[in-house]
Amino acid sequence: MIPISDNILNSRKPIVIYWLIGVNISLFFLEIKLALGDQLGDAITSWGLIPSAFSAAIANALSGNPSAWIFVLMHSASLVIGIFLHSSFSQILGNLIFLLVFGKTLENIIGRSRFLGFYLVSGVLTSFVQILIDPNSTTPVIGGNGVIASILGAYVLKFPKRKIDTIVPLVILFIPLDIPAFVYVFWWFVQQMFYGIGSLNIPYAANQSFSSYLAQFVGLLFGASFMRLLKQK
Repeated sequence: MIPISDNILNSRKPIVIYWLIGVNISLFFLEIKLALGDQLGDAITSWGLIPSAFSAAIANALSGNPSAWIFVLMHSASLVIGIFLHSSFSQILGNLIFLLVFGKTLENIIGRSRFLGFYLVSGVLTSFVQILIDPNSTTPVIGGNGVIASILGAYVLKFPKRKIDTIVPLVILFIPLDIPAFVYVFWWFVQQMFYGIGSLNIPYAANQSFSSYLAQFVGLLFGASFMRLLKQK
């Protein structure tokens, strides 16, 4: 299933969404360039979040080594940078489609600056959850899947039964359907089984795993909680 539009007429253009899409695409083209030069693996190791390295830096800093906080700050940057990197064409395409369809209405509702903050906090939170689940992992964590899960959680809480224009591709046929927004909560986790299609062949980049899905589930709950808090206010 491919979401196309929620048919909600927004009063403002989703400028933040456009900028985020531009940044994601620009960095993905950079990844392709590095992959062609066999440099992508080293770049992902430097830019992606490595749970074991982050955990070791924090443990060293808490043990009484003041200079270790410098390494904590360096690894903290990867909490943000990693959410803008992707390991395959299918992953970035799927994430950006969901970002556009479900994110543009949220940006219009909560405002541009608040949406950008929500986007970044969601990414940091879901990445940090993966560190807590598997602090000894040496596999770089990349991708905005956790962020999109948070956006989806916020959207579905606000518009659970909103009909989403959807295309279901069947071989050479494309069947148009109207599907309630809440169905995409389930489909979001299913479609990630296909995120290996068009892989950039990063030898040790993070693939979908138990920790990844659990982090995204936390992101889903965070997005829903965030939207509920706004509704109460």
